[in-house]
Amino acid sequence: MGNSYGTLFKITTFGESHGKAIGVIIDGCPAGMPVDEAFIQQELDRRKPGQSKITTQRKESDTFQVLSGTFEGKATGTPIMLLIPNEDQRSKDYSHIADKFRPSHADYTYHTKYGVRDYRGGGRSSARETAARVAAGAVAKLFLQHKHISINAYVSQVGSLKLDKPYQELDFTQTEATPVRCPDLETAEQMIELIDRTRKQQDTIGGIVSCVIQGAPAGLGEPVFDRLHAELGKAMLSINAVKGFEYGSGFEGVALNGSQHNDAFYQEAGQVKTRTNFSGGIQGGISNGEDIYFRVAFKPVATIMQDQESVNEAGKTVSVSGKGRHDPCVVPRAVPIVEAMAALVMADFYLRNQTVKF
Repeated sequence: MGNSYGTLFKITTFGESHGKAIGVIIDGCPAGMPVDEAFIQQELDRRKPGQSKITTQRKESDTFQVLSGTFEGKATGTPIMLLIPNEDQRSKDYSHIADKFRPSHADYTYHTKYGVRDYRGGGRSSARETAARVAAGAVAKLFLQHKHISINAYVSQVGSLKLDKPYQELDFTQTEATPVRCPDLETAEQMIELIDRTRKQQDTIGGIVSCVIQGAPAGLGEPVFDRLHAELGKAMLSINAVKGFEYGSGFEGVALNGSQHNDAFYQEAGQVKTRTNFSGGIQGGISNGEDIYFRVAFKPVATIMQDQESVNEAGKTVSVSGKGRHDPCVVPRAVPIVEAMAALVMADFYLRNQTVKF
């Protein structure tokens, strides 16, 4: 039913925005792996609401509970269940749209598909569900750390304001230095000003999150339909508000000739490398050992603090007014979500790769 992701490292998320809790079941975590609960909480804290004036003011501690799958700080090899109670629901904020379809939300499509919908914050379609993904992604990150694979995402664009520096020139330790999560501090301040100005205008704005995966060995990915970039694309496009995914040279690569775009091979210290990386670390759907990099585009948040024309369940024209607590720009809080989904993909493929060699 679309609530699970992964093959060998598999997760199933559950819960709604205004239910009692959200959570995730992780199946396939190798037995004996240390499960650092402080690290998991740290990752959840990066995603939680109420971090600054440029994010929603909903107050959730996102303090999680481990209900199964660990013993004395290590994975037992059985399903790990993580539960995150909801603490600050204000369901009355949504009573005015109980029978109305908000523009560019999942209200109409959920109503059409199921015949019933939880209008409180979008229910299952809410981005609140991504907290469960971040918790699971933190466990995947712990696994990847033992394999010396690192994942770093950051905000590279807000609206038309772009960070033009290549990722090789950035200091990822500065990503968390500002609430917008752009590692270039000068550009970060401009982004914060733009988001805050948009918020004061009772509007929203979109942006781009870039991500770099380093240390991945060559050979991860499966032909033909489970190509590494295809799974990364699926994982990213499953995130709320995502409208686009590109890896390597992406759409800009169409402006190059093959003689310019081809990544020439050479050997260094017994290892095959490429002189350029327009392929984004993936060739034929399989990692080649170079850095894997991609970009994820997020639309402006659909809830705006302005009246909008819509229809209700009876088909009558109505006015929908924005209420409640919402992000003026989703990309700062999307950074840990992108990292989490990338970690889930990489952990799954790493385990799958171990099953194909004698």
